Amino acid sequence: MLSRIADSLFWLNRYMERSDCLTRIIRTSYILSFDASEKADFTWRDVLQLCGATQEEEVLELGRQMETALDYLICNTSNINSIRVLVSRARENARGVQDNITKEVWEEINQLYHVVNAPTVTQQITGLRALEIIDRLDQCNTLYYGVADNTMPRGQGWNFMNLGKFIERCILTIDNSLAHFGKIQFELGAAQDILFWRHLLLSLSGYELYLKKYTRGLHNMNVLDHILFNQDFPRSLIYSLSRIRRYLDFIIDDTKMEGSERLQKNFGRICSKVEFADLNTIQETGVQGFLYPLRQDLVEFSNQLTRIYFSYA
Repeated sequence: MLSRIADSLFWLNRYMERSDCLTRIIRTSYILSFDASEKADFTWRDVLQLCGATQEEEVLELGRQMETALDYLICNTSNINSIRVLVSRARENARGVQDNITKEVWEEINQLYHVVNAPTVTQQITGLRALEIIDRLDQCNTLYYGVADNTMPRGQGWNFMNLGKFIERCILTIDNSLAHFGKIQFELGAAQDILFWRHLLLSLSGYELYLKKYTRGLHNMNVLDHILFNQDFPRSLIYSLSRIRRYLDFIIDDTKMEGSERLQKNFGRICSKVEFADLNTIQETGVQGFLYPLRQDLVEFSNQLTRIYFSYA
């Protein structure tokens, strides 16, 4: 496979995963903002800091009103992480590799592109139909993953797409977790009830599974165990890392590229940091001391992968 094609497929799914994550965060924040019992204090300002590429002064101004925050996060093209920009970049990558994706995948990306670029979408998200548009975006993202899973051939293109998807998912899970644990200054002993953690768990689509699995113990530690070590949770770090290893092994076996053995060993070291850690390890190193270096390692791994397979200078 040409490096240009592999690069586009890799970034297609990275952008789609980022769009999907942002949509769920927006939907969760919108719904919980009307809940008088919400205790997490995860405001629109916090969402903008987590998801928007902007300066502190702009965050404070935009976060005062839900309407301005929604417009910035969904429609504003000056925000490089807005849903409109992310979907446009995903569509541009897909357009250049139409011979390597199925017609159904292209149609779903195109459909999402037209939803977020509709002439009336800005007016709708700042009015009474905001939740309707957010739900539509969420549904389009879900349909994209379902169609891709059911129609894409399991070859090199599929492997590169999933590498992009799960690398992005790991980084987003870390960022989301750091933002929420930062609200309690990363003090695991400062006990919080389930209402505090509801925003994080719903944003990761892990709230229902959490309630079924964890029936006792401190929520702070249980939430950490859930998002890091729960192998049954599709957005946990341990699950996402196992998927990266799977697709990386497929690609290395297929291509035999120079430097791939070193890449595989480096990723093995990253995996071992999570696989051989436990909650006692987190308490000793601290949440920041564990997650920040792990995020840096994943970014460097992604850069190393792109240099080997996509011919980046």
